[in-house]
Formats: sequence, structure tokens, C-alpha cells
Amino acid sequence: MKRELVFLRAFAVTIVVGMILITTSGFKKNENQKFSEIDVERINIVEADGTVKMIITNLERFPNGTDKINARPTNEERKKRSGMLFFNEDGIECGGFIYDGQKNENGHSSGLSLTYDQYDGDQVMQLLTQDYQNGGDRFVSSSLAFNDRPSKESQIKTAEIMKELQELRMKDPKAMRLKQKEYENQGLIGGVPRIMLGKTRSQNNGLFLFDDKGLPKAMFYVDKENNAKLDFYDEQGNTIASFPENKK
Repeated sequence: MKRELVFLRAFAVTIVVGMILITTSGFKKNENQKFSEIDVERINIVEADGTVKMIITNLERFPNGTDKINARPTNEERKKRSGMLFFNEDGIECGGFIYDGQKNENGHSSGLSLTYDQYDGDQVMQLLTQDYQNGGDRFVSSSLAFNDRPSKESQIKTAEIMKELQELRMKDPKAMRLKQKEYENQGLIGGVPRIMLGKTRSQNNGLFLFDDKGLPKAMFYVDKENNAKLDFYDEQGNTIASFPENKK
């Protein structure tokens, strides 16, 4: 009986050690897995500590408010689209690449956007194209834009402010505008375009410059009649100089 017990114990120990060796050797395998083709709805690229650094996703799994990423809420107002989202070392969203396009009863609607955000803020650079068709009319614009953002901007605080302003708009639009101006003066919300290079919906192709309020100051462009123009504007948007001079 003692011999049988010794044998069973030795056998059990041998089995356990063998399983441990097999398991650890499997995890230590350093070879990358290779696939000829893979179908997936969403991929989360993460660091060793679990911080999400990039998301590649289809339309249905695009995060917009119901998800938390890196323990932070996501944008509730953002429309779901296929594409990618980027996150910095602090786990804060810092840009993305999205696109869409489909037919509708009047024509079609499509677009593409590649953006980079201010730290813990919104877009400071955007590559954008939009293509709309409504019956026999088609509008296409493509641009590279650079924007100024508020110095005290915070993504979570901005979301709270936008929700507050939206609720206030339903009750008292005038009070909402005053509150919005207050937040803008505090440097918490806002943002204006400063430089835009591209094609506008009015079919002007050129370089467009704006002041710190987002108002146009200078434009160098070729219009849809292939005329090259250089225009300057005052603070009210009036043309103060043009080259060549407008013919009266």
C-alpha cells in the first residue's frame, strides 16, 4: 500500500510539472502569429499597462457616449462612423481618422476627416473633404485647416458645458448666449479657424486667412471663372483692397 501511495504521488507531481512546462513554454513563444486574412469589427491597440492608444473600428462599435475609454467618458454627441481614434500617453483622445458615404433620396452625402487635437482639447489641425449631391446640384469642398483653441479647454469640462448650454437653450435662448459668452471669455470653450488651404463650396481654390475671432482677413485664390484674386477685409468683413482691382 505504501509503495502504491508513493507511486501515485510521484505520478501526480510529474503530471503537474509537465503541465506547467507545457503552459509556460506556450506563453514564452516569441513568434508573431501570421494571418492571410482576418475579419474583425474592432481592434484596440493597448500598452502593457492596458492604456488604449488607438482604436480601429467599424460603424456599429464606434464609441460615442455609452463607452468609457481609459476610464474617461466618450463624446455623446458624436455621430458613429468607421475609422480610427488616437489616444496619448495619458489616455486622452488626441485625434482621429473617420469617413462615411452613402446615397440618399436626393443624391448622396460623403466625407473624410483626419484630425489632430490640442492636448485635452479639440481640433487644431484638420484635413477635411465633403461631397454632397442634392438633385442636380453637387457641392464638393476639400481643405487643410489650422485652428486656435481656448487655453483652458478640457474635453470633460467642455462636454459638461455643452450639455448645460443645450438644456439652457430650450428654456431661455438669450440666457444661453450670455452664458456661452461667459465661458468663452474664461477660455473654456470656443475655437476659431486661422488658416485654410483648399477648395470652398463656392468653388474658390486658394489660401484663406482669419483673425483671432475667426473673421476673414485675407484671401488669395482662383475663382470658378479661373480669375486669380487677392482680397483684404476689415473687421466688419468689408473688402478694403483687392488685386486686381474690381471693375465697376
